[in-house]
Amino acid sequence: MSQIRIGSVGIGSISRGVHLPGIDRSPDLRLTAVCDIDPEALRYARETYGIDEAHCFTDYRDLIRCPDVDAVDISTPNCVHYEIALVAAEAGKPYAVEKPITMTAAEADRLAAVTKEKGVQSMVCFSYRFKAAARYARDLVERGMIGDIYHVDMQYYQAWGLPHCNTPLVWRFEKQYTGSGALGDLGSHALDLVRFVTGKEYRRVVSHAGTFVHEREKLDGSGMGKVDVDDFANYFAEMDGGTAATFRITRFGYGRGNYQTMEIYGSRGAIQYSLDHTPDADEIEICIGEANAEAHVFTKLPIPAKFRVDQMQSFADLLNGKADGKAATIEDGRVNQHVMDAVLRSAETGAWETID
Repeated sequence: MSQIRIGSVGIGSISRGVHLPGIDRSPDLRLTAVCDIDPEALRYARETYGIDEAHCFTDYRDLIRCPDVDAVDISTPNCVHYEIALVAAEAGKPYAVEKPITMTAAEADRLAAVTKEKGVQSMVCFSYRFKAAARYARDLVERGMIGDIYHVDMQYYQAWGLPHCNTPLVWRFEKQYTGSGALGDLGSHALDLVRFVTGKEYRRVVSHAGTFVHEREKLDGSGMGKVDVDDFANYFAEMDGGTAATFRITRFGYGRGNYQTMEIYGSRGAIQYSLDHTPDADEIEICIGEANAEAHVFTKLPIPAKFRVDQMQSFADLLNGKADGKAATIEDGRVNQHVMDAVLRSAETGAWETID
C-alpha cells in the first residue's frame, strides 16, 4: 500500500513536537508539503524533513490544491483552524485539526455539517485520548468495574503563565487569535478527556474564570500589550445520569509542568488517572472492593500494551479504514466547542448554562 501524502499547515511548537514527528514515525504517512507564513518555519521543515522549495507554501489554499497532497494536517493558531479545515473539506481532502476546532459553536456546527456533507474523513487532535492510561480507564469504566459514576474531579495545571516566567504576549494571550485562554488551551482537553473516559454527555455548566496578569510585553519589544483571555477557569458540570464533575484549569500552577489528574468515583470503586507525576509517564490507580475502600488503598495498575497508540498513526489508520473508533471525530470537536461556549457564557452571567 502506498503512503498517504500529508501536507502540514502551521509549523509551530505543537507541529514540531507532536505532529511532524508522528507523521515521520508512521510507515503509512509521508510528509510532502508544508505551509507557514514564517520563513524560519519553512526553513526548519526543509532542513529537518527534506521538503523541497516547490512544496513549501505561504498560503494554505495552495497546499490544499497541491496534487501531491492527499490529506491535510492543521496545527496553526486557533483563529484559522476553521477556515483551513473548511477549505480542505470543501476540496474533499481528509484533515486532522488541532483543538479547539473553531472559535465559536456556530463555526463548529458549519464545519461539522460541511465535513459530513462532503463525506470527508477527519480527526480532531485531542491528544490525551491517545494516552494509554486514559484508554485503560475508559475500558475499566465500560466494563463496569467501578459501577455507576457519581463524581469526576479533573485538574489540568501548567505554570508558564506565572510572572517569574516572563512569558511575553504570545498569541495564546490574545482573544483574536485564541478565542479563550486557559479554557481553550487546557480546558478543552479536560472536557474531552472526561467525556471520553466516562462516556457521558454534558448537560449544563456553571463557571468562574479570570485573569491574573493583565499586561505582557509585546513580542516586538514595543511596550506592553493587553491580555484579554482567561488565565484560569474553574467550572462545575452536570452530566448524564446526574454525574457531578468539577474542573480546575490554570496556567499558574506553580511547580507544575503539564500536570493532569482525573479522579472518578463510582458506586463500586474509584479510578485515578494522572499525568506528570513522573516524567513523560501517565499512570492509573484503582480502588475496588470493600477491604481496599475501608483501608483507603489505591493500587497502581500496569497498563496493557494494547492501550498504547500514536496520534498520527491513528490518523493513518482512519484513512486506511482501520480506525479503532476512539480518536476524536469532528462531531466530538463540535460538542466540545458548544460546552466551552457555555462555560464562557456562565463566567459572564454567573448562572448555570445549558448545553445547546
